[in-house]
Amino acid sequence: MSNHTAERVSVNEINNYVLQRSIKAYLEAKSLVKGKTLEIGTGSGYGIEIISPVVDKLTTVDQFICDIDFSHFNNVEFIKMTVPKLNFPDESFDAVFSFQVIEHIEDDKEFLSEISRVLKPGGVFICTTPNIKTSLSRNPWHVREYTSEELNHLMLNYFSSVDTKGVFCGEKAFEYYLENKKNVNRIMRFDIFNLQYRLPRKSLQWIFDFLNDRNRKKMHKENNSISANMTPEDYFLKEVADDCIDLFYVGTK
Repeated sequence: MSNHTAERVSVNEINNYVLQRSIKAYLEAKSLVKGKTLEIGTGSGYGIEIISPVVDKLTTVDQFICDIDFSHFNNVEFIKMTVPKLNFPDESFDAVFSFQVIEHIEDDKEFLSEISRVLKPGGVFICTTPNIKTSLSRNPWHVREYTSEELNHLMLNYFSSVDTKGVFCGEKAFEYYLENKKNVNRIMRFDIFNLQYRLPRKSLQWIFDFLNDRNRKKMHKENNSISANMTPEDYFLKEVADDCIDLFYVGTK
């Protein structure tokens, strides 16, 4: 995945809907992580300030170098690493979390197996990923997306139990989601041959990024008050259901 794709959430008003949705996951994870914790998928690094104060050590890995100055944190280590292979000994971590990553991994079974391997007994893995039932179109950057049942079944092969929650939109976030859905549906009207599902996904990535960026800028220009004023409080967690936008699953080893 390119370091410049729209999949890498940037900190600005245009992407605020996605940013606050992502920050919500970090805030929910704060009470679940402890001790030595591993993050898979550093991204832009905006979650480090949320997680590092509540753990003894945070190791964060990504296939791309992060622009964060890690010298500002005395308990954070960044390692450039390509997953699913994790270059750590067995039972190295008390907790592992990975937000919006598993959908990009070709071998999701190896990914979860490696996470279970590096977790200590009783350790937890916190995972978020889009709910395919509320995705607005095919995302060609994603190898796959999951239903709630599919991800639960998959994780139970590697963890003794899985707590299945979903991230839901509050009123303001839902207003943005519906407006975004209308815009996407307008664009999809031109895909009369359903090419988004017929063509190889990699051949669609550039057009997806172009249209996605154009749509977000259009929405921001027409009514920036919805997205710009959004906070993590515009999202909430509850038991998973078909209308959640993200799956928020916690597997216990």
